[in-house]
Amino acid sequence: MTEVNKNRTKTDEAWERLYARLDKDRLLVEVGQERAVRRKLLLKWGTLAAAVIAGFVYLASALWFVPGGEVENLNLVTQENREASMLVTTLEDGSVVYLAQESTLQYPEHFATDKREVNLQGEAFFDVAKNHEQTFLIETGKVRIEVLGTAFNVRSHEDDSFRLSVQRGRVKVSLKQGGQSVLVSAGETVTLQARQLQLSETEDSDEFRQYTKNIRFKDECLEDILRVVNAEAPTLQIQVASSVLNKRKLTIEFENNSPETVAELICWALSLKYSREGDKLILSE
Repeated sequence: MTEVNKNRTKTDEAWERLYARLDKDRLLVEVGQERAVRRKLLLKWGTLAAAVIAGFVYLASALWFVPGGEVENLNLVTQENREASMLVTTLEDGSVVYLAQESTLQYPEHFATDKREVNLQGEAFFDVAKNHEQTFLIETGKVRIEVLGTAFNVRSHEDDSFRLSVQRGRVKVSLKQGGQSVLVSAGETVTLQARQLQLSETEDSDEFRQYTKNIRFKDECLEDILRVVNAEAPTLQIQVASSVLNKRKLTIEFENNSPETVAELICWALSLKYSREGDKLILSE
């Protein structure tokens, strides 16, 4: 079997799995002779892929206290991931969050002018967009994390266990009770032991790879999806022929797929086509 036929076979298999999953979840509706994917708000790369709705997203009106004792009414987005694959979402500021299984992330629909604050229960990998005018804050059970721009993972669970490893940059980790703070730099890990923050070298430098192997997007803009996907395959980039396509939204999962298969699946879901131009795959209508 030629390499082209092998790739076509893998893509066909991925399509079959995609179709079966959507059909099972009743996300397919007949439109003439074609099928259209029904949009729905619900949030690892290899050989197969399938679109999937996992967990859910909802907006809630909540009261947040701001400096000066004033109360600010914000629309909060809550995302819960109950699936094994990482739930990937791009925040308003361009920061990317990879939410692990059985984890919850909550953040305002629009960040405040002076800070970007989110709440995390569970585990996630954060790739934070730099903005020195707007501090990025992560609230967990007993620990507060402050960062201006970096990449790191956090594990904070209800049993009071806490662990943070920094891949790039530096973050400040502070206990909410007791006042202890530590600065954590790239290659370092901080844990919470006996109510004290303990700093050490990161033992497994490959631990960050687990967050980008099997990844899932839900109702995300194509522009944000391609930004994440292209970071994992720098030698063959997927681009759009027209900027109009960037705002098209999509719910899809990739499991160790080649760039060609990723392009095929996106085209299938959005009724597009693609062509190869050197080291680029161009999506078009």
